Amino acid sequence: MKKALLLATLIGPAVAMAQNNNAPSSYDPHDIKITGYLQTQFQKAQSPGITSFSGGDFSKNSDNRFMIRRGRLKIDRVDTYSSIVFQLDATQDGVQLMDAFIQLRHPSQKGLSLTAGLFNRPFGYSIVYSSGYRDFPERARVFQTLMPRERDLGGMVSYHPGAKMKFLNLDLALVNGSGHSAKDYDSKKDLIGNLGFKFDSLADKRLQLGFGGSFYKGSVRNDTKTYYTAIANGYTAHTSDDNEGKAIGRNYYGANFQIELDNSFGKSSFKTEYVAGDQPGVAGGADIKGPYASRSFTTQPATDLYQRKFNGYYLWFTQEIAKTGVTALLAYDVYDPNTKASGMTIGMPDNFTADGDVKFSTLGYGVAYQISNRLKLTVYNEHVTNEKTSLKNFSDDLKDNVFTTRLLYRW
Repeated sequence: MKKALLLATLIGPAVAMAQNNNAPSSYDPHDIKITGYLQTQFQKAQSPGITSFSGGDFSKNSDNRFMIRRGRLKIDRVDTYSSIVFQLDATQDGVQLMDAFIQLRHPSQKGLSLTAGLFNRPFGYSIVYSSGYRDFPERARVFQTLMPRERDLGGMVSYHPGAKMKFLNLDLALVNGSGHSAKDYDSKKDLIGNLGFKFDSLADKRLQLGFGGSFYKGSVRNDTKTYYTAIANGYTAHTSDDNEGKAIGRNYYGANFQIELDNSFGKSSFKTEYVAGDQPGVAGGADIKGPYASRSFTTQPATDLYQRKFNGYYLWFTQEIAKTGVTALLAYDVYDPNTKASGMTIGMPDNFTADGDVKFSTLGYGVAYQISNRLKLTVYNEHVTNEKTSLKNFSDDLKDNVFTTRLLYRW
């Protein structure tokens, strides 16, 4: 038992560091270190060709598939004053750059760091939390929509003091706003701020508590003479020559909370995050499927913009089953891209509502089995529900549930 406790004490900080994508494997000076993980999975959809936020859309004539969800290779190096992180993602779709950043830190001020390059947007809790450690297969729909692939290019100042203030984490970043795989398409930059608190030694070290708040302040360039703003049960159009090149506000505000209790039956955890604000999108329809109409842009949108009031949240609950290595998973998330319109008002004549205004909710449940400290099996089902509207494509609930069996190996 003493050896187990000593091992947990030694590897605990390293595990915590690895869970944060915006950090090397360890800040202890070291030469090149290679880490990573592989997620291979089989999925069964309720019907062929569905739009899915569980690893991407299914092919037109397919309702099941084998795939490599993530194949991450992370290389990092740390010296006295600087560190570098370089991460690739290799799947059946090819190889993509995921992280590439340099961090500067002074030995006398280790809590203060400057990051420059491609890194995770420091918004909230789940965005920067590594998919190699997350209990649930995917992030909530709302975050996949607002911040697809999580990363962006820019610079960030972080403050995470030690000693008596180790519970505090502060980040402020200036980014392109166009995402991880694109150069900026206008001259505007977006500002992201995050303030987090984490207490991990409460109740005789059996209780962990975390909470925080975030903001995102940016814009999207309008490329036409018309844009729309949401009003009750529809939109109002704004048409003027001056609207071409106008910056349409992209503003988010979020709050998050986490609690974990180590009890006699096993660890119980509850995590939740809420985000709301303004999201510029497009109408949605034949060219862009409804669920993607409010997704953040990587290139200049060519059609009229629709500025929507949105909100979304997730609730994640996990329960370890004694000492079996099995953890029960239960999740619920909601994304409403347009809080000003709902139900049968969406798709009514002359109110400009379309596929991009439909609300979705997802109930997920399953189990994860930690076979070893490197190997984990997850079996998970997602029941996806959309609101019924006057639109032909969303007159009833779509048959878009997804069942996933995943095997993860981490090194």
